[in-house]
Amino acid sequence: MKKAYLGIDIGSISTKGVIIDKNNQILASEYLYTEGNPIEAVKRLISILKKKFNAKEYRVVSVGTTGSARKLIGTILGASVIKNEITAHAVGTTSIYPEVRTIFEIGGQDSKIIILNHGIVTDYAMNTLCAAGTGSFLSSQAKRLGVDVEEFGKIAMTSKKPTTIAARCTVFAESDLVHKAQMGHKKEDIIAGLCKSVVTNYLNNVGKGKKIIGPIVFQGGVSKNIGVVKAFEELTGENIYVDENSHLMGALGVAILAKKSKQEQEFSFDIEDIRFETKGVNCHGCANQCEIICVVKNDKMIDSWGNRCEKGNLAIKN
Repeated sequence: MKKAYLGIDIGSISTKGVIIDKNNQILASEYLYTEGNPIEAVKRLISILKKKFNAKEYRVVSVGTTGSARKLIGTILGASVIKNEITAHAVGTTSIYPEVRTIFEIGGQDSKIIILNHGIVTDYAMNTLCAAGTGSFLSSQAKRLGVDVEEFGKIAMTSKKPTTIAARCTVFAESDLVHKAQMGHKKEDIIAGLCKSVVTNYLNNVGKGKKIIGPIVFQGGVSKNIGVVKAFEELTGENIYVDENSHLMGALGVAILAKKSKQEQEFSFDIEDIRFETKGVNCHGCANQCEIICVVKNDKMIDSWGNRCEKGNLAIKN
């Protein structure tokens, strides 16, 4: 049987999974919403991948996890590799675009920029505080304007004169949008202005002080918005590359890292009926007052983290 490798990217908004072969070719993939419950999201993800995956020809021998819930899901799945998003996205992107120098990534709740030189990450920045440059911001404004967020980019491309929208933060952008609409600005001009404001906010905050050099690859859910892609090209003066699997780059990267780890063990897709839960335990053993997170599988603790000293182990037992 041929070997395959599973990578899972668990974010606050969406959960992505890919299965690759030894040549990094994607055999199966899935994208779904986390809905505030990463454990259940991953159960659904694996159930879907199981149906898409050719288990008669391949067997998954290694798992990697990345994203905000990487430690939790990595523990549950017995992952060989648990890596941060910067590393995973860089590895996934360079596997397809080896000459890439800059990666723009805008997700549902956060955004990041990664600077590379000869495939090595030399600088990066993340923004998790302001939502004005993220997918959730565009989704909320699409609802306000009565359009589907999937149509946002197409509508923006019809604009002849994009409206200038304040890009400093969500509150300013929303109030400015309402003001411009009341003044009679066309809907397509407002939408084009919003796309440009997302890019301006990103470059002025996440990209501040960074030496942005082409080739530039844009990824994350917002990369599917052609209005935002156009705004990036206009403001950077560079061609922006968007891969058809741009939303899967983190999962792809950590699957490749799982393959490279050479830590192999048979992976079972049958986890739907296994009961997982997390429990918080406060340790009062010292002044740190650590909050320890315990992962329980079928009433048996399989891992924990959060304690800064050995006294936390006693807190768990008690």
